[in-house]
Amino acid sequence: MKRLRVASGVAAVLMAATLIVGCGGGGSSSPSSPSSPAAPTTPTTPTTPSLNVCGILTGTPSFSHGIVTGTQCPTANTSVVLVNLRDKNGNAVGGCTGTVIARRAVLTAAHCLDGDAAIAKVYLGTGEQILAESFQWSPRYRAGDPSSLDVGVVITTQDLDRTPIALLTSRDARVGEQAVIAGWGRDENDNLATLRAGTAAISAVWSTLLETQYPGSASSVCFGDSGGPLLLSEGGVWAIGGIISATGPSGTCRSGPSYYANVRNADITKFILDLVPGAGQR
Repeated sequence: MKRLRVASGVAAVLMAATLIVGCGGGGSSSPSSPSSPAAPTTPTTPTTPSLNVCGILTGTPSFSHGIVTGTQCPTANTSVVLVNLRDKNGNAVGGCTGTVIARRAVLTAAHCLDGDAAIAKVYLGTGEQILAESFQWSPRYRAGDPSSLDVGVVITTQDLDRTPIALLTSRDARVGEQAVIAGWGRDENDNLATLRAGTAAISAVWSTLLETQYPGSASSVCFGDSGGPLLLSEGGVWAIGGIISATGPSGTCRSGPSYYANVRNADITKFILDLVPGAGQR
């Protein structure tokens, strides 16, 4: 199975746990901390009702609160999927979470796809797995470097019967803003390969990374959630503001920071749209 990155210092790269049906990530080394973050915008604490986090994963912009301390979600219509990975000999090497962003495209993390991965299949939660035609990660991704771009895209051989979720490209994430995070990784009881979602508050914004803190947020990412979405609301629509990338230096899911590749970063946006020009934007 592949691994989630774990940070040494301020940032981390998530390393996912091994599962035959797939949660995991790639990347074989731990990055050092990024330098000090750019000055955040004035913190805002929006007042929002309890969120129907599972409804949001189906592309429904509805508002019941439930990853760690999250809510288990049904998979029949979710746009948050499992990406299972095998080597050239067909042996399982792990898997990750991903988000459908077009009929034949899934957004995930670069560290999920590097290393020994040669074959990728997408599991929608029901039915047969769908073979990937190709997958790519950012040429600016470097294992062990937290300032590199932890973003990858999987292109499938057939349409994915899910509602694509748009990228948030019109504005930066805001410190204090409530986000929804989702993945197929471990929960607080170490249960694996279950789709869960929860809420988290943005605690810092860098050019390449977003950060949340647990406790302080209702939920936290864990092993197996790599590549999953951090969703932010814009104009009443939930869009992908970040890609689950890293846990804090302690390597635990139950304390400290979680990190996400910042989709609004110009190079990350360009990489995605070059491969998926029809991806929606908010």
